[in-house]
Formats: sequence, C-alpha cells, structure tokens
Amino acid sequence: MATVFTHSIAALALGRVAPLKPRTLLFWGATAICAALPDIDAIGFSFGVHYGDLLGHRGLTHSLAFALVVGSLVGLIVTRDQEDFPSGSWRYVLFFFLVIASHGVLDAITNGGLGVAFFSPFSNQRYFFPWRPVEVSPIGLEPFLSVRGLEVIVSEIKWIWIPAGLLVGLAEIYRRTRGTTSASASQ
Repeated sequence: MATVFTHSIAALALGRVAPLKPRTLLFWGATAICAALPDIDAIGFSFGVHYGDLLGHRGLTHSLAFALVVGSLVGLIVTRDQEDFPSGSWRYVLFFFLVIASHGVLDAITNGGLGVAFFSPFSNQRYFFPWRPVEVSPIGLEPFLSVRGLEVIVSEIKWIWIPAGLLVGLAEIYRRTRGTTSASASQ
C-alpha cells in the first residue's frame, strides 16, 4: 500500500485542481479522510480476517463500488448547505468517488501485496497495474520507522508527490493564464 501521507497528498492535489467551489474546511477534511478511508480494512487483521478475504486488506473497501457509495454520501453531506443542493451535488459526488478510488489506484502501482479488488463485491479478483514503480509500505508503525520506511517515502515523493505538485502548479498557471486572457478579452 501507499502511505496515508501519500494518499492524502494525492487527494488534496485533486482537490486543488477540481473545478469546485466553495472549498470549505469540511470539504478539505472530508477529502483527507476519504483518501485514507479504504485502509480501514486493516482493522480486520486484529479480528482474524485474512488479507485475501472479501473484507481483507485491499478488498471491498478498495473497490469502485465502495468508492461510489461512500463518495455519493460524502458528496451529498458536504454540499447539503449549498443553494443548489441536491442538483449541484453531482460534481462533489464525482470528486469524492475519484478521491476514494484513487486509493486503490495508488495501491495498484505498488510493488507488493496481493493486488486490489476493484470489482468487489462482485469479484474478489485482485489486480495490479503493469507498471508498479512505488515501493509498498510496510504495515505497522515500527517497520515504517526504519530504513525500509525511508525507502518507501523517497519512492512516493518521486512517483506521486512531485507529479501531484506539478499537476497543481500547471492547473494554477492555466487558471491564471485563462483569467488574464478572459480579463483582456472583456476590455
């Protein structure tokens, strides 16, 4: 799996480039929580749930179905006080679906584990992407606070944090250029 830091950084980058307004504290908090939420399945290890089970790690909570259901609920909750609720909520529903689904995508580009059950509960088949450059993070705090944990963070910075930062930077340049062009055209 990718680390909780990386899941949140990727989701916060999505939040910066998404054409959504307003972006409230609730929006940002929900974004960070939703990014890490699929890893709630790790609790199952304490209850004897096996990694490859439906409710195991990278199982149901990493699926597109989970992302759709939870993303829909969160999108509706975040927009409940907006003037165009519920008709304007679909953009937020789509955003939170993508944030939660991005968790599985990032896990599927790591070089370890059993893969991601994207189509659970309909299929427990696990998938990886053909290109898997990200070092898989060890589970647990102690193994993470080791040389191995440092290797994981360096890998995530290289393959996820820097590209996410570049995406945000390009989006900001585009918005400023578009805003300047729009202002010039109206004069």
